Amino acid sequence: MMAGMTDTPHPLYDRHAETLNRALTAITERGYWSAYPESPSPRVYGETAAADGKAAFEAYLGGDFPLDQPGDGDLVATETSPFGVELNVRYPHATADQLVAAGSAGLPGWRDAGPQARVGVCLEILDRLHKNVFELANAVQFTSGQAFVMAFQAGGAHALDRALEAIAYAYAEMTRHPGTAGWEKAAGKGDPLRMTKTFHVVPRGVALVVGCNTFPTWNSYPGLFASLVTGNPVVVKPHPRAVLPLAITVRYAREVLTEAGFDPNLVLLAPEAPAEKLTSTLALHPSVKIVDFTGSTEYGDWLEANARQAAVYTEKAGLNTVVIDSTDDFVGMCRNLGFTLTLYSGQMCTTSQNILIPRDGIDTDQGHKSFDEVAAGIAATVGKLTADPARGVELTGAIVNDGVLERLDEVTKVGETVLESRTVEHPAFPGAVVRTPTIVKLDAGDTATYSREWFGPISFAIATDSTAHSLEILRATVGEKGALTAAVYSTDESVLDATETAAIEVGVHLSGNLTGGVFVNQSAAFSDFHGSGANAAANSALTDGAYVANRFRIVQSRRHV
Repeated sequence: MMAGMTDTPHPLYDRHAETLNRALTAITERGYWSAYPESPSPRVYGETAAADGKAAFEAYLGGDFPLDQPGDGDLVATETSPFGVELNVRYPHATADQLVAAGSAGLPGWRDAGPQARVGVCLEILDRLHKNVFELANAVQFTSGQAFVMAFQAGGAHALDRALEAIAYAYAEMTRHPGTAGWEKAAGKGDPLRMTKTFHVVPRGVALVVGCNTFPTWNSYPGLFASLVTGNPVVVKPHPRAVLPLAITVRYAREVLTEAGFDPNLVLLAPEAPAEKLTSTLALHPSVKIVDFTGSTEYGDWLEANARQAAVYTEKAGLNTVVIDSTDDFVGMCRNLGFTLTLYSGQMCTTSQNILIPRDGIDTDQGHKSFDEVAAGIAATVGKLTADPARGVELTGAIVNDGVLERLDEVTKVGETVLESRTVEHPAFPGAVVRTPTIVKLDAGDTATYSREWFGPISFAIATDSTAHSLEILRATVGEKGALTAAVYSTDESVLDATETAAIEVGVHLSGNLTGGVFVNQSAAFSDFHGSGANAAANSALTDGAYVANRFRIVQSRRHV
């Protein structure tokens, strides 16, 4: 019997039980598995899927988003597309109190339905989103600046995989204990003491998910579904510049909840008017008991310090670092790093920023390469990938906001430029803001420059005294500021081991000698952990037991038999 107020299987649980069981197996085996195909090919999704999804996306533009939820009657429109496309979607606005009250009303019924019913409904929501994945991908593309294929993969298929992963972990944690147990203790010569005990999975309360501009679905889905499946109503607060992907998500979630006989207000959209500071108001609301946030270190730190009534999960900024010691595939190394820096114009929280190279150069399969030759090799790959605008923009996408442009301007004033950032005219979208990556040469002594995050298509080739010195810098910078990823290139096993030890000490995930089709800024659901919760870049990991287990509590009742 499963923990909860009811153990009656829900029809939606039965419908998706095979998917759940496969996901439960995947999180224990941690090999490759994906529930949602990442190729947008017509052979996978059908001949009309792409056109239908695009048409559904375009139908939202310039109109009132169809969302029937409690509100104050106002409409807000805050999005600006990095591709220069006019969006002008208007979303229904609500106050923090309205949102919290509406969500709270549905909690008892959702709690009492039990883990199986909640899992079934959540998996049906994922299925509904998957059926509309092209619509979702277009919304991600035109709000985040991702090129379409990346938006489809990261914003669609991979985001759904991460959601499913969170649901699987949550189900495993919720059902770790029996729903009921008999208890008997000998009592001397008399009859034994007998009790029956019931263990209830009890949600914490209203959950708040704060979306980001760059990956509105990928970064939001784990928290959204981890909270929802554990019984908590969820208020989804999108970034003002990327509302549509999460509005579509909320729309389909509410649709499924209604069809399944639950209160649709278990999932609510919280679009923010300019200068309203709705996020802070919600985050400090006494009834908000869980907060998930992706964004700046400054605001993440503020949430952790001030949202004391809530369990706060944050992903913030970090200094993703590469240690280059030597390589037996110089071309492959440069190609891999060049692609990493180019993908989505470096606007990924996992993209490498600090590339540490001994100033005396490295040994390679092409002979000894000087520091400048290593930096030039990486720069040449970036240059080649972005040389043809039509092909390059399908990797770079567009620049997500003006802050990136400001940093690109600022970085021209530091160090020596190895590769200049160029403005590119997008062949399909004349209004798109496209910039190619820049690489700047620094010395190890330029700590003030490279010990801060320069989010965007900006990376530094940093000359160090030796590989040992590089590891000292990795320890110092990541130890203080955090990082989500690190990489090492070496033909020496002792260097690989030393780097792994350093990575363990500062709590950062490490990739070694990537020269093929796997890149340091990519992570695969069900196998790779994203963030560790072991350094300042994030206080949790996507996705593990700790990420879900604190979203509910076990409350027991006991009676004598």
